[in-house]
Amino acid sequence: MNRRENLKLLFTGSLATGLLLTQCNPADKVEDYSPRISGGTPGGRTAEEIQRDQQLLSETFFTEEERKKLDVLVDIILPAGDDSESATEAGVPDFIEFMMKDQPSFQTPMRGGLMWLDNYSDDTYGKKFLNLSEKERMEVIDLIAWPDKAPKALGGAVRFFNTLRNLTCTGYFTSEIGFKYIGYKGNTPNVWDGVPDEVMKKHGFEYPAEYMARYLKPEERGIVAVWDDEGNLIG
Repeated sequence: MNRRENLKLLFTGSLATGLLLTQCNPADKVEDYSPRISGGTPGGRTAEEIQRDQQLLSETFFTEEERKKLDVLVDIILPAGDDSESATEAGVPDFIEFMMKDQPSFQTPMRGGLMWLDNYSDDTYGKKFLNLSEKERMEVIDLIAWPDKAPKALGGAVRFFNTLRNLTCTGYFTSEIGFKYIGYKGNTPNVWDGVPDEVMKKHGFEYPAEYMARYLKPEERGIVAVWDDEGNLIG
């Protein structure tokens, strides 16, 4: 089993309970039942939150050189596969860029780690990280990608790469590409036609025939039931 398949199994279990996808076409919605808070917007987001996001998106943290290194690194962590796209194709660098501004505590470790890559590469190979061959890059990454095997002197670089790996996986598997890869469907409409007849009979129950034609109408599944003041179904 390869690295991506391991990640797929990991995230299939964890994302299913932690994420909510909204794939509805607004034109198809009769009413908006999304969560609200006082003074907020649909989905519970306040105007201040939206303004903050827009402000963060308008700013840039990574330099052009850092962004190039980031692109290389995230694709080392999650490269393209036969049935999947790479981290850069999933927009992971943009996600990490946003996280640097949303969570400023990431900034110093991330920038320091990117600087360490250049310093180590220069000391070892006489050139910056981006100028290394693919084989040389992997030699550097292998030094810090395995915490249990890494030299203690490289503890800071190991922590940097752990953080980068976590951000890369989070960004990838919360993207549309990542969702499709693990087969995550989110909340999707379903149809329930009641307890199956064989299960009802097994426990000594059955649906009254006189009600079947009234209550079980597949063609009316999208219609919301209406009751009168006495609790009688009227439509």
